Amino acid sequence: MARAAAAVRPRLARAGRAAAPRLARFARATAPQLTRVTRPKTWHYTAGAATAGLALAAGVVTAAGPWDSTGQRTAERDRAVALERTGGADHGRGPGGSGTAPGSPRPAPSAASVLAGLGGASAPDGAEAAPGGETLADVLGPLLDDPALGARRAAAVVDLTTGERLYGLDADAPLTPASTTKIATAVAALTALGPDHRLTTRTALEADTGELVLVGGGDPTLTAREDARGLASLRTLAARTADALEERKVRRVTLSYDTSLYAGTEMHPIGVNENLAPVTALMADEARTDDSTSGPVTRVPDPAADAARAFAGFLEEHGVTASAPGPSKATDRADTLATVSSPPVSALVERMLTHSDNDLAEALARHTALASGEPASFDGVSRAVAARLKQLGLPVRGARFHDGSGLDRTDRITAGLLAALLAKAADPARPELRPALTGLPVAGFTGTLAGRYADGAAGLVRAKTGTLTGVNTLAGTTVTAEGRLLGFAFLTSDTTDAWAAQTALDRAATTLAS
Repeated sequence: MARAAAAVRPRLARAGRAAAPRLARFARATAPQLTRVTRPKTWHYTAGAATAGLALAAGVVTAAGPWDSTGQRTAERDRAVALERTGGADHGRGPGGSGTAPGSPRPAPSAASVLAGLGGASAPDGAEAAPGGETLADVLGPLLDDPALGARRAAAVVDLTTGERLYGLDADAPLTPASTTKIATAVAALTALGPDHRLTTRTALEADTGELVLVGGGDPTLTAREDARGLASLRTLAARTADALEERKVRRVTLSYDTSLYAGTEMHPIGVNENLAPVTALMADEARTDDSTSGPVTRVPDPAADAARAFAGFLEEHGVTASAPGPSKATDRADTLATVSSPPVSALVERMLTHSDNDLAEALARHTALASGEPASFDGVSRAVAARLKQLGLPVRGARFHDGSGLDRTDRITAGLLAALLAKAADPARPELRPALTGLPVAGFTGTLAGRYADGAAGLVRAKTGTLTGVNTLAGTTVTAEGRLLGFAFLTSDTTDAWAAQTALDRAATTLAS
């Protein structure tokens, strides 16, 4: 206990200092809510704010930020240090792994903190009833009847501890899911690849011709930036390749690049779009034309050629002269000279969900197809994702997956399937699926929810957003005032005011949190 206290004390002090400004802002944001307590049927707004305050007080690490830069949950990491434990390798950072300091414990698994309700409260019998005896249907019905939610809407709420469905509204009706598709992509990829799998980019030297081939491994997070921040580095690959060439006394090469890992068209059905690059097995920094790491931005038209040109420049810095690169394919006779690998799939899934990363979603979907014996194409993705979910016993009837990101408007998912995906990811028997929960944006703090829920369930709702013209969706988890963990999915179509629809969905999720 003394060792644990000594190890945790500095962290608590730092977290307290970091939390103070956010707690002040939170108090200002929730102050108006307190005036509503005496009004009829306002428990579902005020309790959410009060419980959010409890969540922040009970775990100040939430206010300081739930993850470190590698995706490991900071509270669990520090607890592992304090208790001198070595279990869990959700994020591939065990002894000898990337980013692990000598003598440091392996990271603790994410499941416990994500799945346990506040105070460890168990689910009471009949907890689908709200305070005062109101049922979820009584509470959610009027909220989901909001005209802002368009002509069609569907919903499902499940208890993530038992898997029991507590509420359904056309839960088996397939609707356009938009970016909530990424939850399905996450579960399928983790099932097919495993959480510790990494995506590898390599260089190969053709023995007969002396041609150097940069072989794309389908890693859109491969970076050409000087500070790789834990990602696979094109600069590092060039340095390692130059060293290998020097051993062979080769200082001039004909450079080619290989994108044959993927099949079919590179162009997404939506065409050229700032929300994603052409889908190719070789790109650097998601082919972005600025220094952004997420969000829409203009992309280079030929990501593979652009990455190869950057690689040639890095070779030059190490004394290797390379020709202007062109497309090719490495043969089976080529010798691999050097490799660099992405963070583990667990971390990639978390990044994809937190930032709604479309490029990463399409890449993970294609790797799911490859691992399932399908071609890495849009058609292969469609078959592979559905097959993996069916393998898990999930209700895939009516579901259609035409991409991994949800940008394709012809995708179809039911609210029931989304809720079942969340329940499956929460299953204690499926720890490999946990990143599908830990990666969900945290209301008021991270990713696509960072600017939402300032006056509601900040810190309690974790959800994936989805927005297309006329489509607004939200699916994720929330902790109730009783400490019960619920999974929910709300799908709407034919909306006319995206902001009003988003507000209505947030109100429904906030109600669940209370």
